Formats: sequence, structure tokens, C-alpha cells
Amino acid sequence: MKVDFDFSLNNQYIASSSLDKTVRVWDIPNGLCIRVIYGVTSQLCIRFHPVFNFSTGRLISKIVVDGEVPALDYDHTGQLIFCGDAQGSIYSVKVNSHQGTLSRTHRTRSISKQKSEFTTIQYRSFSLMTQGPVLLSLTRDGTLSFFSVSLKLQGYLTLRGSLKLAPRLHSIRASFCPLLSLEKGEYIVIGSEDAAVYFYDLTRPKNTCVNKLQGHGYPVIAVAWNHGENLLASSDFGGTVIVWKREKTKQKR
Repeated sequence: MKVDFDFSLNNQYIASSSLDKTVRVWDIPNGLCIRVIYGVTSQLCIRFHPVFNFSTGRLISKIVVDGEVPALDYDHTGQLIFCGDAQGSIYSVKVNSHQGTLSRTHRTRSISKQKSEFTTIQYRSFSLMTQGPVLLSLTRDGTLSFFSVSLKLQGYLTLRGSLKLAPRLHSIRASFCPLLSLEKGEYIVIGSEDAAVYFYDLTRPKNTCVNKLQGHGYPVIAVAWNHGENLLASSDFGGTVIVWKREKTKQKR
């Protein structure tokens, strides 16, 4: 079963990770799988890296943390990787792009009372709330957290806000929404066990849910935007993927 996927920077490829221990790269225009990379364990999450070439499928480097890593992302330069493990910890990892080596710099505990695994780790280079880089995280117990990121301190995280949702039976993922120039909110999109896709505004203490998409017949596991941020892909537990097109915001006069 596919558990995560990511668009390449040129929107030509999708990489998918699977419980069958494989990573697959798909050519979007032709709809073909062009590469299969075989791992030694289940591949729980995946991201294209802006520095390293995926064409060889060769292992460059690895780093060991305390638990399985179901979620990860990198900063806009590719010099930092943020990994969320199954024990409720986020690791900031420095990348040496010349040597391909990895080194841990910081470890941040989840605010969850129990050690709940991370299902989402996502970096954004700018936030209207913090006026700087931020990191979004979601744990399986439904805790959605929002951190500011210090690049000068090699990925040090400071909690800025959180939202408590219902616990998840499945490993469901969330994502930042595109920055809307005429809005002042901080929007998040997330799948749900009730087969719907929800949108939340982290700046609203009440009435946080602002939109809901229906069309799936099974729990929605993963959501992802393309790099043009005009298409949203959502996949469900039954294997169906729906691509939603974002309407342009009408300018107020």
C-alpha cells in the first residue's frame, strides 16, 4: 500500500513510498513507473531533495534515530531535514551537500501527553503568523502543532500554536495550504476517517474549520499540493486518488 508521495520541483514526476519496501518514481505526463528502488524495510515517507539526484537510486547516507520515521521534510535550501519519529520526537538534521553526510542538531518533543507518532512534518519558508520560516506537525493522537524555525540555530524549533483534533486510527497526513495574498489566516488541509478533506485556519480560536471536500469513499490518508499550488491531490485507504483544482480568489473591490 502506498503511504506517501511527493511532486518533483518541475511537476514532471511523483515519487511514492510503500509498505512493500519499495520507492517508485512515476512519470506524470506518460503515467508510467520509470524507477523502482528496493529497501530493506517499509518505506513510510518520501521527499524529493533539491540537491541530490534520484536517477541512480544509490544510497548516499543514513542517520539513526530512536524510532521509525513516518514523516519528514526539508528546508528551502535542502541544508536541513526535519524528521518526526514514532516516539513523539522531531529531529533537526544538518545536510552536508558536498559530502552527502547527515548530522543531528536538535531534538524537540511533541506536546502530546503520550508518545504519539508523527504522521506529518512540513516546512514552509514564510508564515504570516511568525514572519519567518515555520514547521507544521501532526501526531496520530490528533495534535496539530505549529513551530517557528531558527535557521541560524540549525533548525531549532519554538512552539507557536497548536490545535487538538480527534485521534486518528490511520496514519493520516496534513499539509499547509497555498499562501493567499488577500487573506490573513494560516490554512491547513488534512484528511479524515470520515472520507472527507478538511481545511482549518490556525489563527481562529473558534470555528477553526473553514471548508470541507467530499468525494472519497474511504478514509482520506494523504494530501499534497503540486508546486504551482493550484492542484491538490488526496488519496484514500481504498486506493483512489482525487485531484482537486483550486479556484482563484476573487479580488474585493
